[in-house]
Amino acid sequence: MLDILILAAGKGTRMRSDLPKVLHPVGGKALVQHVADTARKVGGEHLLIIVGHGAEKVEEKMAAPDVKFVLQAQQLGTGHAVQQALPHLRNDATVLILYGDVPLTKAETLQKLISKVSDSQMGLLTVNMQNPTGYGRIVRDANKNVIAIVEHKDASDEQKKINEINTGIMAVKAKHLQKWLPALSNNNAQGEYYLTDIIAMAKADGTSIQVEQPDAVEEVEGINNRQQQAALERFYQQQKANELMVAGVTLLDPSRIDIRGNLTAGRDVVIDVNCVFEGDVVLGDGVVIEPNCVIINSKIGNLSQIKAFSHIEDSTLANGCDIGPYARLRPGTQLADDVKIGNFVETKKAVIAKGSKVNHLSYIGDAVIGSKVNVGAGTITCNYDGVNKSKTEIGDNAFIGSNSALVAPVKIAANSTIGAGSVITKNTEENDLAIARSQQRNIKGWERPTKK
Repeated sequence: MLDILILAAGKGTRMRSDLPKVLHPVGGKALVQHVADTARKVGGEHLLIIVGHGAEKVEEKMAAPDVKFVLQAQQLGTGHAVQQALPHLRNDATVLILYGDVPLTKAETLQKLISKVSDSQMGLLTVNMQNPTGYGRIVRDANKNVIAIVEHKDASDEQKKINEINTGIMAVKAKHLQKWLPALSNNNAQGEYYLTDIIAMAKADGTSIQVEQPDAVEEVEGINNRQQQAALERFYQQQKANELMVAGVTLLDPSRIDIRGNLTAGRDVVIDVNCVFEGDVVLGDGVVIEPNCVIINSKIGNLSQIKAFSHIEDSTLANGCDIGPYARLRPGTQLADDVKIGNFVETKKAVIAKGSKVNHLSYIGDAVIGSKVNVGAGTITCNYDGVNKSKTEIGDNAFIGSNSALVAPVKIAANSTIGAGSVITKNTEENDLAIARSQQRNIKGWERPTKK
């Protein structure tokens, strides 16, 4: 039985933001959301989030059936925070204590920590740092057993030389917390109730403190300012880049990719520099993503090529599509095999069948386009009358001349041809040529204006 506490009540003054610290993002996800997601991976079916500053915003963001919020009205230290949760802990539970501003601890690390807990043992996560200034030090006896944690401001000069520090993350039986927490004192330099004081209490009670350490210090680093946020963002992105390369993806520069969600890639995928992936993105086999593209919640089929500076959101592309450069595919775009969307083309709720082309400078919205259609440069589907959206339908093998405006609702039949520069307001029949433009007049002897 596992109860998980996530301490998320701090204001985060050094972030200099109106947003609660734990809601700031790393990898496109709130810090506290990272922590909660990891907690669930280790079997936490009962999550208690301690809230304080910005409680309403945190609760709105983190509301879920397995989450209970506990208010820490005054922030009087980590020990005080955990005290607020005591009435909500199950008596027989193991309690894992995490921090809402420490986002990157691995589930595997926490699982090892939890495994050390018994009626006679508790688990403590520590790490060795070259510069431990500001952190609580792990004090051991002559036999290397942990006997106490001393906060930096309360440490002696000798204790400040210790480079093993407390991460704050620990796992302990609920019944032990119920005994030790009421005995905490705030007689220290900060005037706070330190959770770390329970280590000495555990030692006095004969409870063994078993130590676990993470693979990398970044796993246990918290975020208190923008610099730390940026540093952990880069570490997170490097880990994601490494995962992709291990899976066989070619990254032309692993330091210039941002994954803000879940990116799944097939075989022989190539991703150029400065690409951003948000939400859930799937890239099929042989996909090539050129520089400076943004792809959000979309699926790209096998052997498709996304050329530079293209933006794709909530769209589905089948195999062999050719997109961009400078294309924008907005939500609801669905492309069949071998569709070409060229430079400076925007689509929205457009369903385009196999082999069709929209090559240049066009807007295709609320449209259903058949197969092997050619849409000329500058074509617009006029889908909005100021109040309602209407649909444009274009049949197979139609040819839409350049600079045409198709005023929806309208149906262009299969094999129709629309003359360049036409404004089409009526349906066509198959094999029609539709032309809607005024007659040309040539005025003889026209004199151009001269500069006055």
